[in-house]
Amino acid sequence: MIKLRQAVVVEGRYDKIKLSSLLDATIIQTDGFRIFKDKDKVALLRELARRVGLVVLTDSDSAGFVIRNHIKSCVREGKVYHAYIPEILGKEKRKDRPSKEGTLGVEGVPAEVILQALRRAGVTADTGEARERLVTKADLMEDGLSGGEGSHERRTRLLRELGLPHYLSANSMLDVLNTMFSYEEYKRLAARVSDSAEPPEDGGNT
Repeated sequence: MIKLRQAVVVEGRYDKIKLSSLLDATIIQTDGFRIFKDKDKVALLRELARRVGLVVLTDSDSAGFVIRNHIKSCVREGKVYHAYIPEILGKEKRKDRPSKEGTLGVEGVPAEVILQALRRAGVTADTGEARERLVTKADLMEDGLSGGEGSHERRTRLLRELGLPHYLSANSMLDVLNTMFSYEEYKRLAARVSDSAEPPEDGGNT
C-alpha cells in the first residue's frame, strides 16, 4: 500500500476499488460523464488541487480523454498531475464484452502499470513525516459534526466555510479533512464552526 498526499480522481466505482487496493489516498470518482453537470464535485476537485494536488487517472480510451480534458479545463489552479495508462487490448473479467475501443480501463490494467503511470506523472509516495495524528470518526462525534443533534447543520457550516460540496457525507468529509489539514488545524476549524453556531430565532429568550 502506497500512501499519497495528493488526491486521485478516477472515472468509476470499479476504478476506485482497484486503486483503493493499491493506494492510501483520497480517491474521487467522476461517475463517468456526470462530472459535466456536477458543479459541487468540480468545486471539490479545484479545492483538492489547490490544497494538496490532484492526480487525474482516467481510462486511455476516447471517453477517458473527454473527461480528462473537462477536468483540465475546469481545474486551472493548484497542482494537477496527469497520469496515463497505456492502451492495452483486453476485457475486464466482470464484463461480458470488451469496451467500444477494446482496451482495458484503469480497473483492468495490472497494478504495476498503474504505479508506473503515477511515477511517470511525478507522483511520489508521501513519507508521512508530519502527520502523526489523524482525524477520526470519534473526533467528528466529539466535536458535534456527526451522529448527534445539530451535527448535520454544523457539518454543513464547516463545508461551506471550506468551500466544499455540501453533499459530502461524514465519512467522505473525514477523508477530505485528513487530506487537507493536520489534526490541529481541524480542531481549530471545528471550534470555529461550533462558536459560529446561529442562536435560536427567539434569541434564546423564554
